[in-house]
Amino acid sequence: MKLLVVGAGEMGRWAARTLRPVSERVALADTNPQTAMDAAEDVVDGRVVPLDTDESFDCVVLAVPIPVVADAVAKYAANAADGAIVDVSGVMTEPLAAMDEHAAGEYASFHPLFAPPRGPGRIAYVPGEAGPLVERVRERLREVDNEVFETTAGDHDDAMEKVQTGAHTAVLAYALAAGDVDERFHTPVSEPLAELARTVTEGEPRVYADIRETFAGADAVAEAARALSAADRDEFETLFGRAGDAVGTESRTGEGDPPGDE
Repeated sequence: MKLLVVGAGEMGRWAARTLRPVSERVALADTNPQTAMDAAEDVVDGRVVPLDTDESFDCVVLAVPIPVVADAVAKYAANAADGAIVDVSGVMTEPLAAMDEHAAGEYASFHPLFAPPRGPGRIAYVPGEAGPLVERVRERLREVDNEVFETTAGDHDDAMEKVQTGAHTAVLAYALAAGDVDERFHTPVSEPLAELARTVTEGEPRVYADIRETFAGADAVAEAARALSAADRDEFETLFGRAGDAVGTESRTGEGDPPGDE
């Protein structure tokens, strides 16, 4: 397989390294030529091609920021005219619609639900027009211990409002509200929240901003926090129960529970 990876950031490098065993010399392109050269050195037998290359490839992988993925599909579909074009951008509805319009061959969307340093993990997959080339990509992702599960673009994008925008907002809000806490005082609840905040803030703000602007979800978290803050005791218990129902917690009706986190 002759492979082109467009976007030589962390996710592009991950895609190039992961798919290298099923490809010839991997080509990389990026808006920053130095980033592309550094990525090519990071991949065995990697090479750099210009952004406006007219070279043909068996598979084009788009690892570009969410706001430009649809434009990238339109631009690079011709480079995979007889092959496949896939993306790992993190949104699915828009790029798949662009692929349906511009792709002449196979196409699909993959979303690794983890940052590359934390892989392997789960990868959401929507087959637009899948064939042997897309299947080869999917099988390679499975071979390196990822769980690749098939879904729909709508279900994926709806879920991202909660598990990405909503989760990121909640974690960052906790970090901003809590500030610097002496680790000796952390509880079984606050300690993992602080660790999650460290995980998020180790990433690139631009990536999280792209996610927040693409998927709704931040306002729902803010509204829930306001409701909890303003609730009287009975209202709080009702909201507490609704939260438990949402995550499948068994109802607790006992009295005299000790204060603090269990």
